[in-house]
Amino acid sequence: MMKLFGTDGVRGEAGTFLTAELAMKVAMAAGIYFREHARTKKILVGKDTRKSGYMIENAIVSGLTAVGYDVIQIGPMPTPAIAFLTANMRCDAGIMISASHNSYEDNGIKFFDSYGNKLSEEVEAQIEAIVNDKEKLDHGYVIGKNIGAAKRIDDVIGRYIVQLKNSFGSELTLQGVRIVLDTANGAGYKVGPTVLEELGAEVIVLHDKPNGFNINEGCGALHTKDLREAVKQYRADIGLALDGDADRLIVVDENGEEIDGDQILGALALFLHRSGQLKGQGIVSTVMSNQALEDSMIAHKLKLYRANVGDKYVLEMMREQGINFGGEQSGHIILHDYAKTGDGLVSALQILALLLTSGEKASKALRPFELYPQKLVNIKVKVKKPLSEIEGLDAQLAQTEKFHMRQLIRYSGTENKLRILLEGKDAKVLEKQMDHLVSFFEKALNA
Repeated sequence: MMKLFGTDGVRGEAGTFLTAELAMKVAMAAGIYFREHARTKKILVGKDTRKSGYMIENAIVSGLTAVGYDVIQIGPMPTPAIAFLTANMRCDAGIMISASHNSYEDNGIKFFDSYGNKLSEEVEAQIEAIVNDKEKLDHGYVIGKNIGAAKRIDDVIGRYIVQLKNSFGSELTLQGVRIVLDTANGAGYKVGPTVLEELGAEVIVLHDKPNGFNINEGCGALHTKDLREAVKQYRADIGLALDGDADRLIVVDENGEEIDGDQILGALALFLHRSGQLKGQGIVSTVMSNQALEDSMIAHKLKLYRANVGDKYVLEMMREQGINFGGEQSGHIILHDYAKTGDGLVSALQILALLLTSGEKASKALRPFELYPQKLVNIKVKVKKPLSEIEGLDAQLAQTEKFHMRQLIRYSGTENKLRILLEGKDAKVLEKQMDHLVSFFEKALNA
């Protein structure tokens, strides 16, 4: 039996893995699950700008109405908007059709509960079990007056814009601020420019002409070349890049240079701390985050908690520790007071608030510390032998730790590769230690 749910919903190539039939079954199964806890019998459905979204959306609407759910379709909107609107419009659940930063061939289905939170792995497993239970699906159909209805609503964008503006201090204005915004031909192409302009900014927008196939293509958070050049060309104060579903943000300073995600996290953490908004005396990041971020937090008497890679693990740890701010180096930033999940536009507004209140340029204000040299090497391996069974590894790592280096060694979840991340204060020593480790693993795993 194929496992459907991955780290962020159901995702794969549209038409081969993610067919109309599978989308309909997943929607029916979700409807049958949520029906048990129904309060309003309404489910919200949004999507990004991929052409396959039409096929998947119609299949999902068929599946949900077939099991008795009314569906509200709101068209292309960011993932965090779906999370917010699901709770705001009192729906039993929300569904986002998106494959985030992947290219247009892929698509995905993400679920939110009635509070706008991503589903736990237990709930996903229960929905998956229903998908694979033909009898349960067959018994799930309703008839007559119980069949659901669907309607499109075009004006919900206004609710989300109000929510975004509420996250930005009412005493602040973006009057006189010049921003280049790259919307990745994705779900933020309307709402992004609108909210920045309403707050007074002069906005130069790149890649806001989605055609169903150009989402994330050579643009957005993964490809910042156009953004970096435009910032210099228009002498902008800052450049902002969203990904296809607008839950991630990459920032470019006024010199056209990309700012590292860990530096952004550090700058925002200190800004929230100074303004009394940081809860729990710390922040949550991941095992990949640079040690310089941790040292910077310690210097300000704050703690850095490290979660596994993946925004849902960051969020889990934030809840456990009573913390309202966290994120990943990759640009997923979670400001829990304003959004249930990573939200590129909420993050952008907090960064702009930081710049306005500090009066400093982005190049200075958003780099509160220097990063320590980091090096990541991927080695192809024949077999993924458990690290605990590799002879001589402990001695090898003890050698590395003598040089006060942080190391993270793990197998790729999707490929036959071993990833070695090393970090230390001296780049030359780092190179040498990396060479030792690479040759050690080459012998141990590929001899």
